[in-house]
Amino acid sequence: MSENIHPISFLATNPNDVVKQAQASQEPVMITIDGKVEAVVQDAVSYQKTQDQLTMLRILAFGRQQIEEGKVTDHHDFVAQLKAEYPDG
Repeated sequence: MSENIHPISFLATNPNDVVKQAQASQEPVMITIDGKVEAVVQDAVSYQKTQDQLTMLRILAFGRQQIEEGKVTDHHDFVAQLKAEYPDG
């Protein structure tokens, strides 16, 4: 893990190396200022995967909230509703 932590001066002088490291390891590279992590460099594929996972978690949380609020439809009622709306389908 320590190989994924660099001071900002390293990023300033080796930006391509930092990006290549993030891409190769698919792990975030942490950038420090005065010894404290202040930024993270992440490859695009891993970033998109993280965003997709967050989207799924938001959808699940919304669904759970809907269930807790009683905003649900019984399976049989839902199928009957679909059949009424699309009788040929």
